[in-house]
Amino acid sequence: MKKALIIDDESAIRKFIRVSLEGQGCAVVEAETGKDGIREVVGTRPDIVILDLGLPDMDGSEVIKSIREWSSVPIIVLTVREDEESKVTALDLGADDYLTKPFGVPELLARMRAAERHSMPINADAKSFKSGRLEVDLVGHIVKVAGKEVHLTSTEYDLLKLLIKYAGKVVTHRQILKEIWGPNSVEHTQYLRVYMGHLRKKIESEKDSGKIIITEPCVGYRLMIL
Repeated sequence: MKKALIIDDESAIRKFIRVSLEGQGCAVVEAETGKDGIREVVGTRPDIVILDLGLPDMDGSEVIKSIREWSSVPIIVLTVREDEESKVTALDLGADDYLTKPFGVPELLARMRAAERHSMPINADAKSFKSGRLEVDLVGHIVKVAGKEVHLTSTEYDLLKLLIKYAGKVVTHRQILKEIWGPNSVEHTQYLRVYMGHLRKKIESEKDSGKIIITEPCVGYRLMIL
């Protein structure tokens, strides 16, 4: 990480994060309001943004929406809001991750590293993907686990390919349902859980269950890069 932008109206939080990040060799820029934060993204071109949702002049979700109109900079939401709706809204608008206060510095740093690594979708020309024991030939549509080929249905493969596209990032239920089954299916989360369960059984063993596809409760799923 070279430069981080903190958008938060609490000076104590900004100071705490600044000291923590500078201790890791990261330059830090601060903003107290949403409008100032957007201006800093334009002017300073940070490598990552840490954003509070409860800002004095606008909701943080509007900041995400504005930034995503022209920038793919990784955005981590850091807020006291724990409700499902706030998380889903922020992620659907383009946030890369969501962390609630109070938080631990090691977890924040880990999420920052992950967001920075995986903020850009997989290159459209990529021919393969690997995560731990999982290998996917994206040209031949061949999936292998520990070197053995695994048969996936077309829907299961589409699900896996979508998770690979956003590897490391949380993909919300709504986003998955919309992209795989269409806009009229965005409320059918139970339908998605069934297919995701089938996919997991095929690509994860008991010893690494939950390590490749991570469930973000009430929000969505994340494909890990191991």
